[in-house]
Amino acid sequence: MNADTHDYLAPGDFIDSDHADIRAFALNRAGDGDDRQRAVRLYYAVRDEIRYDPYRFSLDPVHLRASATLAAGSGYCVPKAGLLAACARAAGIPARIGLADVKNHLASQRLLALMQTDIFYCHGYTELWLDRRWVKATPAFNIELCERFGVKALEFDGRENALMHEFDTAGRRHMQYLADHGPRADLPLAELEAVYRKHYPRLLAAPNALSGDMELELEQERAKG
Repeated sequence: MNADTHDYLAPGDFIDSDHADIRAFALNRAGDGDDRQRAVRLYYAVRDEIRYDPYRFSLDPVHLRASATLAAGSGYCVPKAGLLAACARAAGIPARIGLADVKNHLASQRLLALMQTDIFYCHGYTELWLDRRWVKATPAFNIELCERFGVKALEFDGRENALMHEFDTAGRRHMQYLADHGPRADLPLAELEAVYRKHYPRLLAAPNALSGDMELELEQERAKG
């Protein structure tokens, strides 16, 4: 392991891989085997055991820490990506968080109205150091959500990048990557805050509106046709 990858084993303010609960979760879920096998198990643990909830959107540092996301059992894409990175580091696998702008078509009309755009700026993904190279993994959408709304659950084998599918199972647009802002050693709060304040002023101006059940909203919308 070179110095560069060694830097991505240290705990961060948000990727708090030294937290006791993170360490316990990571060691329990990773199991035995090589780094690739353990990273794959951690990916599925974070993807499916931590429910995707965009209404947990927050700039509060307390809510953005990996340990807080683990305790809550839910989170949106950025803290879920941070949690996977923290779990990997706790298991001895170098990891970092990446940010990208995407069009995400798995969103309710209510959420899109609050956002005032269908672009998710600074969508979070994770990079893991496996077999001497960085591999991308996106643990955002849990399998129950995917199956419920006809989206292909994103699989990860530790060898190929696992980025969101462009189409759902019915051939409809699901996810489009618009710009990749690259990896970070820790969650860049100041950068996120600047981007969110620029693009999501309504969300940040009305924090009391940030509650709801996106799955229920999507079901109601589809029932109406």
